[in-house]
Amino acid sequence: MSEVRDIQVDGDGEAEKEAPAPKPRRRRRLRRGLIALALVVLLPLLTVAVALRLNYAGDPADGTRTRGKDAIWLGHAWVDGRRTDADVTALARRLRDTGIRDLYVHAGPLEHDGTLPGSAYPKARWLIGAVHKAAPGIRVQAWLGDKLATESPDGLRLSEKDTRAAVVRSTRQILDAGFDGAHFDLEPLHSGDKDYLDLLDALHQVTRAHGVPLSVAAHQIDPLPALHSVAGTLTGHPKWWSQAYFGQVARRVDQIAVMSYDTAMPLESLYGGYVAQQTSLALEVTPASTDLLMGLPFFHETKLGHRAAAETVPAAVRGVRLGLSRTDADRANFGVALYVDFAATEADWTAYETDWVR
Repeated sequence: MSEVRDIQVDGDGEAEKEAPAPKPRRRRRLRRGLIALALVVLLPLLTVAVALRLNYAGDPADGTRTRGKDAIWLGHAWVDGRRTDADVTALARRLRDTGIRDLYVHAGPLEHDGTLPGSAYPKARWLIGAVHKAAPGIRVQAWLGDKLATESPDGLRLSEKDTRAAVVRSTRQILDAGFDGAHFDLEPLHSGDKDYLDLLDALHQVTRAHGVPLSVAAHQIDPLPALHSVAGTLTGHPKWWSQAYFGQVARRVDQIAVMSYDTAMPLESLYGGYVAQQTSLALEVTPASTDLLMGLPFFHETKLGHRAAAETVPAAVRGVRLGLSRTDADRANFGVALYVDFAATEADWTAYETDWVR
């Protein structure tokens, strides 16, 4: 039904123009609408923020420190000729008396067809031999990866059988070069990708035959149920994995490192609470026989999705210890992974050593 309004008539009997609605009433309606919209948007965010802040409260349990199974990602300079014996000596000195056992050395990237040119890692044998001599017991794993064609037409396609077979051949190739393991970082990898699971099954056969670990870098787990589906629908970038899918991946590898950074958290306390939650979620579905590592941000950028002032090593370590304390404080196969060597500061190393190692 149309709205009935009063119409004034002048002395000649002609109707005057309709009187406009009073402006104050319109402003009140607009104000109420904006308040309602703000509540719809802000209340869920405020609820999440309070939950994360509470997750950051309390004291970590005694003994929730390094188990001697930590790792660090190293840049390509270590295998392309830019590093020297003196650099290896300095690295060995840095690693002494820490919990670091594994070096993920960037030896790729893979080509989009899954192949790996030998020219990508010309100094690999030198590095492996030098590290084994200077730091006995440290494993040198080949860090391989590529951009996946999941959100753009360009990239490696796990759906193609020939491409997966080429990745397996590249892994044999890299292990024949002397590496102590293979570490994969393929992104963006969407939750539920069965082709990735098939690839891991094939890769694990190869690494077992060589007697070395298969390791992967993993996406974060849904902090809210099915958040990856919502994000995928709204943005085309799911970002997170479901907890169930994380468990499927963890059961197929020897080592899984959560990339628990680039979280868009604005405050240290919220970031630390988020890491505590991620640690608990990952512990719940990772087999006790698989090494679970939580990533620490050894880099400093302020960009969309990452605020350096919030994502600090102290906040991450405290979050890791809190999550470990609440979920499985005695887990033996557990550690942290430091990303990345060439961006790390002395303050990062000090925080790692003081808060996690000592």
